[in-house]
Amino acid sequence: METRKFHIPDWAFEFHGHKCPFMPIGYRMGTLALNKLGVERCKDHEMHVFSEMGVGHPQGCMQDGIMSATGATFGKGMLDRLYYGKVAAIFWYPGIKGAVRIYVKNEFQDKMAPHEFFAYRKKGIEPSQIPLNVCEDIIDMVLTATDDELFKITELPDFEYKPVKGSFNKAKCENCGEYVFERYLRVKDGKKVCIQCAGHAPDEKVFYHPFIK
Repeated sequence: METRKFHIPDWAFEFHGHKCPFMPIGYRMGTLALNKLGVERCKDHEMHVFSEMGVGHPQGCMQDGIMSATGATFGKGMLDRLYYGKVAAIFWYPGIKGAVRIYVKNEFQDKMAPHEFFAYRKKGIEPSQIPLNVCEDIIDMVLTATDDELFKITELPDFEYKPVKGSFNKAKCENCGEYVFERYLRVKDGKKVCIQCAGHAPDEKVFYHPFIK
């Protein structure tokens, strides 16, 4: 019996820039989330994704796959990172009760770990410089696995999130003169100034969901 292979469009690899296993994992994750929530790929601001990745993790490539599959892009403000360092993401769609969390199973991560691809990466070799046959072999592992082999899915019926209301209002910082959106203005020495001129740290978004303490 021939193994069924999941299809990743070529443009997703072109967008990502190189061939690696985690962009396809993210693409499959996003596709599965759309199916579980019963929604289509968003064109505007419909779906919000909370990636549990942080920074400094090669697995972060999954986020480009998620954006490609769902249309919930960083540029549209529909993808945020929770900085948990986990290969997982939460998918929330306004108007649908709750959300779904998808995590790459330990067993599949362990199955991939000995692959030659990661021997190259641990030496600091970029994916685009790794032999193509090595990249394609580990990608095939991802594309031929079943959803059940790849992912742990958790429904989050009590998930709550209130997006920040969008605004076009901006003003000039009274110190550097650059435009800044009004919600980021601060007051220093009686002047309305930007965060940098105020010497403040950027505000952190506050999320609520069952996994945040």
